[in-house]
Amino acid sequence: MAPLRLGIIILSDKASQGEREDLSGPLLRDLAVRGGWNVEKLEVLPDDPERLEQLLLDYSDKLGLDLILTSGGTGLSSRDTTPEVTARVLEKEIPGIAEILRIKGFEKKKTAVLSRGRAGFRGRSLIINLPGSPAAAAEGWEILQPVIPHALEVLQGRGAECGLPGVNLQDRQR
Repeated sequence: MAPLRLGIIILSDKASQGEREDLSGPLLRDLAVRGGWNVEKLEVLPDDPERLEQLLLDYSDKLGLDLILTSGGTGLSSRDTTPEVTARVLEKEIPGIAEILRIKGFEKKKTAVLSRGRAGFRGRSLIINLPGSPAAAAEGWEILQPVIPHALEVLQGRGAECGLPGVNLQDRQR
């Protein structure tokens, strides 16, 4: 099977303007590459809802990436709009992903419950909001890495249904 295709979008006004080095993007890229993923895109944007929405649509609809990770813009400030933009482009949410990120994050840092990240899919692309801090983004990747391939298999019709181990969707449709 070909490596799964990933796009990473970092939301940070300061990093996009060169006022601060982006650490989350390179860290997520390195973790993904080590896990066998093909990172096709890595972009740093300001907290700009229109640009983020267009990029999410391009990554999912035009490029057909398997996974799109965002990092940043999930907090409480007025510029943090990543969850709202993500909700606009998702066809369906997968609440359990965002919930486990907050729960596991809370175990390390109590303020993790303030993250408003979302997750879900559009077409055949899984979209997940991660927090902006490098440590939290990396922890999120480690938490989700074992589940993402199965989610994509089900979403893309390439594997067993959830709850039916070993049952191939193509065999069931015959």
